[in-house]
Amino acid sequence: MGIVIVVVAPGQGSQSPGFLEPWLELDGVRERLEALGRAAGLDLVALGTTADAETIRRTEIAQPLIVAAGIVTAAALERPVEAIAGHSVGEVTAAVVGGVLSDVDGMRLVATRGRAMAEAAAAVPTGMSAVVGGDEQVVVDRLAELGLTPANRNGGGQIVAAGELPALDALRTEPPKGARVIPLQVAGAFHTEYMAPAVETLRAFAGSLSPADPAVRLWTNRDGSEVTAGSAFLDLLVGQVASPVRWDRCMESFAGAGITGLVELAPAGTLTGLAKRGLKGVPTVAVKTPSDLAAARDLLDRIA
Repeated sequence: MGIVIVVVAPGQGSQSPGFLEPWLELDGVRERLEALGRAAGLDLVALGTTADAETIRRTEIAQPLIVAAGIVTAAALERPVEAIAGHSVGEVTAAVVGGVLSDVDGMRLVATRGRAMAEAAAAVPTGMSAVVGGDEQVVVDRLAELGLTPANRNGGGQIVAAGELPALDALRTEPPKGARVIPLQVAGAFHTEYMAPAVETLRAFAGSLSPADPAVRLWTNRDGSEVTAGSAFLDLLVGQVASPVRWDRCMESFAGAGITGLVELAPAGTLTGLAKRGLKGVPTVAVKTPSDLAAARDLLDRIA
């Protein structure tokens, strides 16, 4: 099958205060972030360097910030990307890096997505919690019993539950056998029916875009399948807001494709952690700061 290094883009919750500060030391990054910020209507330089945790946790800020970071990181690799996938909002990063959307259209899309999801989340008090460990079927049955949705099936023994806050409290108080429940700092029950209004907003906006077919191998969160048409990937991006993220199936597809390495774009760490459990033996590099670029380039240079 040859050598396949997959580049992956993380989702919301991976950001931390000041995480973009070291990237500004690279030539052209400040200017690139300023341009991406203009497209999103946000000062991404300030938000990624001086804003506090509460500010960058806000959905309408976190999502453009994460996508911009991924775009900047991918450019800093200075290597061709031949295969890519994104987790949740990271799929917008993947669409840009994979050639489906331009920088500007990707940032306009994610800014619209963030605002629409924040508005939908404000309608009903909901949230998300990671459920780590335990038997998968037992966990899923417990969520169904509480009226919760398995919004993210991340593989590596992790499922993210989403729904109304009282039900999440009950899950934390009485977790499934052998599992730990970790509340997540997000505004609402993303990737569930609670986000249906955001889907409609995003669908209306997506009609103004002209996606191109991907220039690289590109996988979708919907079911882990490879997507070859840009219009189909954009449709999936819209629907993904209210449908579960199947990162477990993405990792199964990576394994089926015979990937020989995985590089995670900034703000990195979450997806490499899942890969270490779900893709045992596959070399990974989490690009958290520019100091990680050399290791990522070394891995990407293995591409035949």
